[in-house]
Amino acid sequence: MAEEVKLFRTWSSPFALRIVWALKIKGVEYETIFEDLSDKSPSLLQYNPAHKKIPVLVHSGKPIAESYVILEYIDETWKETPLLPEDPYERAMARFWAKFGDDKVLTSIVWGVFIKEGNEQEEAMVEAMKNLWLLEEELRGKKFFGGERIGFVDLALGWLANLISILEDVAGLKIVDEDKFPLLSAWMKDFADSPIIKDNWPPRDKMIAKFQALRDAKLAAAASSTTSQCL
Repeated sequence: MAEEVKLFRTWSSPFALRIVWALKIKGVEYETIFEDLSDKSPSLLQYNPAHKKIPVLVHSGKPIAESYVILEYIDETWKETPLLPEDPYERAMARFWAKFGDDKVLTSIVWGVFIKEGNEQEEAMVEAMKNLWLLEEELRGKKFFGGERIGFVDLALGWLANLISILEDVAGLKIVDEDKFPLLSAWMKDFADSPIIKDNWPPRDKMIAKFQALRDAKLAAAASSTTSQCL
């Protein structure tokens, strides 16, 4: 009997997209269960009682949560087309850059530059540029972070290749300038144009609407907080 693989996700989550791409690269057949996080299914709550979040991969009835944990599980379970390098040091560095992407790059851009205005946005942009420059340097001499083909770090940072242009359009600013970040810009294009990747992006119009609403809500909340402090 074939192994049963299910992926609990939302339509827009960049964390869940990592899992979609990994399963596609590995050639693993799976069933997708789309979740509404405002009305979480009993199955999601059962499979991830600790965090009650997506993504969750269920393999032969056994749930695995958290995107990086899932990626490593996929890589160890289906060994064709490895995502992580064999060398222990290189594996450690791949994990480092993946975590750096979430802790520093995503945080400084999405929760810094994108939802701020004025001086606060300028300060956040300085931090974001420092983080992006470190990625630029890490790409020197390589097509992908994984070398000549897509690997663990590329999947971890893959959100940049699509979400950056959406954030730029919504906020009306430039974050990744090709003149400043030629290697990162080339990587974003090469990654986004890879067949397995480009065939699984969420609808751009829906993403723009989602992030426009997010930005409007965050700016309104910040303005309300500032007003109340002045009263």
